[in-house]
Amino acid sequence: MIPADATPDARPAARLDQAAGLVFVGEMYGVQVDLLALVLSTSQRRASAVAGRWCDAGSAQAAILGPGPRWVWLTKAGLATSGLPYAPAVPGLSRLAHLRAVTAVRLALAAAPQFAAGGGHWRSERRIRSRIGGRIGLREHVPDAEVHWPDGTTLAWAGECWAIEAELTPKTVARTAGIMRELLARTGDYGCRPADVLVPGAPPRHARAVYVCSAAARPVLMKARALLGDLGARVEIRALPGAALLPAPGRRAGPADLP
Repeated sequence: MIPADATPDARPAARLDQAAGLVFVGEMYGVQVDLLALVLSTSQRRASAVAGRWCDAGSAQAAILGPGPRWVWLTKAGLATSGLPYAPAVPGLSRLAHLRAVTAVRLALAAAPQFAAGGGHWRSERRIRSRIGGRIGLREHVPDAEVHWPDGTTLAWAGECWAIEAELTPKTVARTAGIMRELLARTGDYGCRPADVLVPGAPPRHARAVYVCSAAARPVLMKARALLGDLGARVEIRALPGAALLPAPGRRAGPADLP
């Protein structure tokens, strides 16, 4: 089972330097300044100043895109400086709520002591899609992230790869169950040959599918998991951390909104 404290509302255990923070922003498509403060383990005021220096250097851009603090994202120069092979893009307005939720999930998971102890590695959706390139099938589902746990630790899940999904709004039960089955049945990495996606008898790529969800999405996830029978034992369902939701329109994020 995923540890009960793997999605707490707490600051990350280790401070990231500004270069690593720049990489974090690039991997997540874009990050709001209040969450950037958590990434850098500093105040929101100082995080805003860091973002301003990145913008002055041409490595990033920042703007109010929706409710809450400014969003920060990397320019072509910033992506190149960070060694990230992505095309620059402004975070899409329709994706802001989801991007924030996934970032909050990543920060919360990184705050769990087991993450550092187990050498956990977050592989972002953006990195997965970069590996796939134009080869993704129209019906192939890409998770919001993967977490890889290397061998050689004492954790029960050492050597596993987890598919991570952040769910804010419910899909249909049938669609959700179909995605769960696809994640749990997959054997090959993303971007592999079509013949390697589902190899009979091969071990599954994802030992678990971890759904971190809103209260609205939880009933559908529970029903979808129940449809999987024994396969459902490999689906974890957890609540989103408090910082996952965008602030209500017209209200600034405050301490109660932060992990």
